[in-house]
Amino acid sequence: MRVGLIGAGKFGTMFLSQALHTPGLHVVGVCDLSVERARQGLKRAGWPEERFSASDPGSALREGTTWVTEDPGSLIRAEGVEVVVEATGSVPEAVRHAVESFRAGRHVVMVTVEADVLVGPALSRLAQQQGVVYTLAYGDQPALICELVDWARVCGFRVVCAGKGTRYLPTYPFVTPDGVWEHYGFTPEMVATGDYNARMFTSFLDGTKSAVEMAAVANATGLVPQPGGLQFPPCGVDRLAEVCKPREAGGVLQRSGTVEVVSSLERDGRPVAGDLRWGVFVVVEAPSEYAARCFREYGILTDSSGRYAALYRPSHWVGLEVGVSVARAALRSEATGQPVERRAEVVAAAKRDLRPGEVLDGEGGYTVYGKLVPAEEADRLDALPVGLAHGARLRAPVPAGAVVRLGEVELGASPELVRLWQQARQSAPGGSSVY
Repeated sequence: MRVGLIGAGKFGTMFLSQALHTPGLHVVGVCDLSVERARQGLKRAGWPEERFSASDPGSALREGTTWVTEDPGSLIRAEGVEVVVEATGSVPEAVRHAVESFRAGRHVVMVTVEADVLVGPALSRLAQQQGVVYTLAYGDQPALICELVDWARVCGFRVVCAGKGTRYLPTYPFVTPDGVWEHYGFTPEMVATGDYNARMFTSFLDGTKSAVEMAAVANATGLVPQPGGLQFPPCGVDRLAEVCKPREAGGVLQRSGTVEVVSSLERDGRPVAGDLRWGVFVVVEAPSEYAARCFREYGILTDSSGRYAALYRPSHWVGLEVGVSVARAALRSEATGQPVERRAEVVAAAKRDLRPGEVLDGEGGYTVYGKLVPAEEADRLDALPVGLAHGARLRAPVPAGAVVRLGEVELGASPELVRLWQQARQSAPGGSSVY
């Protein structure tokens, strides 16, 4: 399996640490904006310098070593590369790299989930036209949730809810990078090391990342977001089946067949007992009295009625696990989660009162946060996707908490990115996830 990695940040470096020990996997090249940063990442991952000393992709193939470059196009087109792992974290760059990879006949593992949520259905169609695989990245929570959903369906269960855990309080959507560290308890000395990105941590805290990841799950599985979006109910693992079921059955969900994120904090800030902060889950309903009896007989985690059951995984291993996606794409032409229809949109909502003329700074910034809504609701609102918010200039005022509408902004995104998003909006319902 010959791989090209674009983006040598935390996720990419975690992948490299395991690639070094994976039989049959050859990282032909690593691309980053800074060659020196990429080399330092390889060293941190345990690579001896002679393993990444190749002067070009040809010598990397002949010697079984790795080439380091600043040129993503050269790596994508390099002879022998079969799979491109896109881990830049930049939506415009991730989309461009994916399209170039498809044209070069490469499979793509998309780590930049924000790009998948914005234009994933369009990217899936392009990949299919070129006969290659486009997939979410195993190790990130969306692909792991897709795995649980497909497991449930293959076993004959109806999926009531699927999702993950996180740290959340209702005040978090209005947090900005200036105040993010106090919520994590990070000291100035820790932040000064340079390993912490304030915008990234703000996106995790303000709910944007959760909305993005659940949109990816919805678009890959056909699950539909709740009309009010994510509720982030406080919930530990023992109560997943009790909480994440429809309201008419005593739970908190506005509908069945949906996604949700459970909080590891009670509303007063106390830790939830047995929290699922790092994990993923699925809740199913017994299709018969016999199945419900089996739940009881085998000690399966259920609600008080015994009809709703939960299965969870307590943690995700991030880039340490992405080799699963690489292997399935290269060896089986399979995706570990793939968008097939537009069920969800993550729309931009104002963090504060915004004035005409202001330029939005996108995910993890000072002006907007991302809110999950059903795709039909986003269209009805004429809502601005958070993935197109960066660089958009406001034409009208937007009050704090309100959704920003497309008619209220001048987009700053490239015409190509907007065109792909418009294509993704046209994806018809009716698909299912591929795992």
